[in-house]
Amino acid sequence: MGETRRIEEIEAEGLLLIPDPHVASTPPGQRLPGYTEQILDKLAFCMQEAAGRRLVPTVLGDLFHWPRDNSNALLVALIGLFTPHRPFCLIGNHDKYQARLTDDCSVAVLAAAGAVRLIDRAGPAFRIRGSSGAALVCGSPDGTPLPRLHERSKPAGKDGEEVVWLSHHGISFPDFKDRQIALREIPGVDWVLNGHIHRPQPMIRVGETRWCNPGNVTRLTFTRRSKERVPAAAVWRPGAEELELLPVPYLPFGQVFPDQELPPEPAPGETLKEPGSGFLKGIERLAWRRTSEGAGLKDFLQANLNPELPEARLVWELYKEVVDHDA
Repeated sequence: MGETRRIEEIEAEGLLLIPDPHVASTPPGQRLPGYTEQILDKLAFCMQEAAGRRLVPTVLGDLFHWPRDNSNALLVALIGLFTPHRPFCLIGNHDKYQARLTDDCSVAVLAAAGAVRLIDRAGPAFRIRGSSGAALVCGSPDGTPLPRLHERSKPAGKDGEEVVWLSHHGISFPDFKDRQIALREIPGVDWVLNGHIHRPQPMIRVGETRWCNPGNVTRLTFTRRSKERVPAAAVWRPGAEELELLPVPYLPFGQVFPDQELPPEPAPGETLKEPGSGFLKGIERLAWRRTSEGAGLKDFLQANLNPELPEARLVWELYKEVVDHDA
């Protein structure tokens, strides 16, 4: 895939990656009141860090939790926060309404106000150049494919530029072997930096391509993994061997989720072999959660439903009928 349009060139030392903020006017899932203010604090911290470190703030998709009908007060707050920095925003599945990015989507309002720069189609998005090197930053928003290869317009190496590909996809990282997109070498691409999967994954190198999934800056699920995880952004710089994780401000788990028993989770590598009592009890534990957007329920089904069982297909068909987008 080559460049087909003029792209912006920016003097910067790298990227500040902000994966999946899921900003919302009302708390999603089982998050307690105060959610909006907490997420805005995280984003303000990221903007400040990006400016101080000369990094380009870059959202890896799902800036918003609900694609539209967010309050005007929230949009005004985001416009005020983002306008001095104009972060790049890769379009995620939660940013679109019925799988389409339209003018009534909240992220489109921010773009029209000049507060953000959207990466809403696949291909090169911008270039950076700084003291540590140069990079061509490309993207594949939700619903667009990753490239099979990329034809470099400039060679890699000390005097050339690295190629970074931002994505918002289900990729088969170690904890997600069932995801559709396999880890593979993409000739001409040095890094794939992925959002969408909220659980942090180890960097995997396949040939010349490094695959990274830093997680997300927002804890959305009421699980033990969320309780143990530190929400973090990530820093990428030309010449780096790994991402640098940057913890963002966060409150103790008990202050942002209800004081209730955590739902059951299988041990590492364990799945329930059949939808018996354990499976049904897990479903019952989800009943008190607001799962209309699919958060939590999908994770539970993936962790506990044996795909080899004949009823598994029926369960997933019912799930897809209820949820009209990928949580």
